Amino acid sequence: MKYYVMTLFPEMIEEGMNTSIMGKAMDQGLIELEALNIRDFTLDKHNKVDDYPYGGGAGMVMEAEPVYRCYEEICSRIGKRPRVIYLTPQGQVFSQEKAKDLSQEEELVFLCGHYEGIDERVLEEIVTDYMSIGDYVLTGGELPAMVMMDAIARLVPGVLNNDQSAETESFSDGLLEYPQYTRPVSILGRQVPEVLMSGHHQNIEQWRQAQSEARTRERRPDLYEKWLNNKNLQNKR
Repeated sequence: MKYYVMTLFPEMIEEGMNTSIMGKAMDQGLIELEALNIRDFTLDKHNKVDDYPYGGGAGMVMEAEPVYRCYEEICSRIGKRPRVIYLTPQGQVFSQEKAKDLSQEEELVFLCGHYEGIDERVLEEIVTDYMSIGDYVLTGGELPAMVMMDAIARLVPGVLNNDQSAETESFSDGLLEYPQYTRPVSILGRQVPEVLMSGHHQNIEQWRQAQSEARTRERRPDLYEKWLNNKNLQNKR
């Protein structure tokens, strides 16, 4: 998997991704990352990439030309038109299901906007996916891009030391993950549930499933209802 990020702040992407599990994955060659500075592709001698919007209004708009020239550079390197994700609050909300879909790609391009957005004409030309990480507005697309890259990379084989952990975490089966415990057995007046120390794997799995269902019902009733509907449909087949 190789990530290309079209951004005005490449150092923000590089510093944010070169740590922890993602940093190790890049060191091992499992994930590649290249952040391209959109300013490097402007023809303006002052590296200007924004201008006033037609029709008036507050703020500035990123120009189409430097974005498109940056995109063309990426296309020339990989020899095809890649999947391009534009990070915007107007996009579909990112989810674990979408992370699984995107993890199947060999290359992904993330386009990070700023100011009041990007000239619509270049978006229509190059963007394949409009995605959001939630119904709120940030100052730019870099943080959402890093959130998505992290979630997607965890699904690339070999990135996690234990690939099974990606299959048992929250959202993998439509439910939130069950509670986790480690030593000591007693702390803060609370005990590790006895079933987890029993060594009885079937009972442990049943307990974890029950905990996942209860936690999802309490904290995310929307997810629980969706999971329950899917379960009922499967039972009818």
